[in-house]
Amino acid sequence: MRQRPSKGMAVVAGAGAAFLVTICCLLWPSRRDALVVYCAHDSVYSQSVLDDFTKRTGIPVAVKFDTEATKSLGLVELLLREKNHPHCDVFWNNELLGTLDLAEQGLLEPYRGTGFERIPAAFKDTDGRWVGFAGRLRVYIVNTTKATPTPNAVATTLNGDLSRVAIAKPLFGTTLTQYCVLWQLWGEEKLKAWHRDLRQRRICEVLGNSTVKNLVAEGTCDLGFTDSDDAFVAKDEGKPVALLPVRTDTGATICIPNTVGIIKGTRRLDAAQKLVDFLLSEECELALARCQARQVPLGPVAPDKLPAEVQELSQWVASGYPLTDLAPARRACLAWLKSEYVGGR
Repeated sequence: MRQRPSKGMAVVAGAGAAFLVTICCLLWPSRRDALVVYCAHDSVYSQSVLDDFTKRTGIPVAVKFDTEATKSLGLVELLLREKNHPHCDVFWNNELLGTLDLAEQGLLEPYRGTGFERIPAAFKDTDGRWVGFAGRLRVYIVNTTKATPTPNAVATTLNGDLSRVAIAKPLFGTTLTQYCVLWQLWGEEKLKAWHRDLRQRRICEVLGNSTVKNLVAEGTCDLGFTDSDDAFVAKDEGKPVALLPVRTDTGATICIPNTVGIIKGTRRLDAAQKLVDFLLSEECELALARCQARQVPLGPVAPDKLPAEVQELSQWVASGYPLTDLAPARRACLAWLKSEYVGGR
């Protein structure tokens, strides 16, 4: 016969359960009190920004982050699944394309507050459903002990054997953005042919940009496609790396802004609007520019307030490829990529 638990065991079990509930409440504030933020930006940079917002406003924030491998896409798909019963109040995305998809499907609440006004038109939705801030660039990261960090040397490397060149799988993040830019610029067939050619020449495909950075920083690969923030991490670690902007055939760079939007149906609209204005402020953009990520302010900031490296990136941003009309390319390109990778072909 099954032995009934003793009273002492029940007390211990009850105390344990109470402890777990207390811990959960501390880690994830209740929805009655907290503004729920889904955030695709790296927690090492974004958490301090959100903590500062709470200190200044008294508004607690509960954050749901995503993984390096699926960031942005994973949260976008979660928000789509939750459309009829949203749990999220504000979406801080680390890129634009997924945000465009959410706007097209009616998930974002228009808001044109104080932060909206300081961001240039090229980086925001006319109706205020989303606004961009703090951009980063697609770059080549070069191991300077293995290759010469010049545009001509990079072009020569990319025309040969690619077994020592790394790129993240293009299903996610900014590699997907790069593919969508090329889909729009080149057309479907040329992009597919370019992709097949990369794989036939044995390019090293990995799960994320940080892995690309690691492979190049350690000398396992000579060159990689990554983002400027990842490349700066390697530089700060003293690794022998340099970065050059990825440019399209037209000479345009690829600048990917962070974006923020309020989820339609939020019951914390006033708090959500306060967070949006905070993220779009000069103060927040400067904080992200001065941190290890060196993200480029998109609103007006005096150059002498910026680190020298960010000033250089700002010049690259000026020739950025327009991203605001990439939603159709994203849908088509992502559907094809899912068939290539998820379908196992």
